[in-house]
Amino acid sequence: MDLILKYFPNLTDEQIKQFKALEDLYQDWNLKINVVSRKDIDELYLRHVLHSLGIAKVIEFKAGTRILDVGTGGGFPGIPLAILFPDCNFHLVDSIAKKLKVVDEVVAGLGLCNVKTTHSRVEDIEGQYDFIVSRAVAYMPTFVHWVKGKIAKNQNNNLKNGILYLKGGDLSEELQTYETAKVYELSSFFNEPFFETKKVVHLPLKSRG
Repeated sequence: MDLILKYFPNLTDEQIKQFKALEDLYQDWNLKINVVSRKDIDELYLRHVLHSLGIAKVIEFKAGTRILDVGTGGGFPGIPLAILFPDCNFHLVDSIAKKLKVVDEVVAGLGLCNVKTTHSRVEDIEGQYDFIVSRAVAYMPTFVHWVKGKIAKNQNNNLKNGILYLKGGDLSEELQTYETAKVYELSSFFNEPFFETKKVVHLPLKSRG
C-alpha cells in the first residue's frame, strides 16, 4: 500500500481505505477462484495495482469519461482506475465468467458504484466509449479489430479518444502500421525494476460516426 501512496500521495481517505482493502479481498477470493498467480498475489500492489495505475500517469480522466476494460481478468486495470477516478464510468468485460465472479465480489466489497461488468466477448458489446483499456490481451492489430466501432466521437480529455494498452517488451513490429501510436515508458514514472520494460501505448481511434 505504501507503494501506491509513494506515487499517488493525494488520495482521499476513502480511496486509501479502498486500496488497502484490495489485498484482503483478493487474498480471500483467490483461494476460492484462482485469478491471480500465487507469486503475483504476494506482490499485488506492484504487479497489478500500480501497473494498472500506470495509465493514470499518462492521462487524468475527466469526470464522466466512459472506459471499457477488455479482458479484465481479475479486474485489472479497471478496478484500480475506478478507485482513482470515482467520477468516471467503467465497464469491465471478460469472456471467462468465473473471473468476473471475483471482480463482482471485489467491486461489492469496495463499495464501488462506478463499475459494471459483462460476461461477453468484446465484439458483442454494444455502445461507445471514450477509452478502451487493457493489459496485453492480444497483438495490437487483433485488438484494434476487436474494438472497431466502439470509440465515441466527442472528445473530452487531453488525449484523443482511443486505446490505452499496457504492454511490455519491444513493440516496434506490432505498432509499425500505427503512425499515431505513442508509447510511454512506465520506467519514467515508476522506479521499481519491474517497470523497466513496461509501457502504456496510446492509440487514437476515429469514431465510426
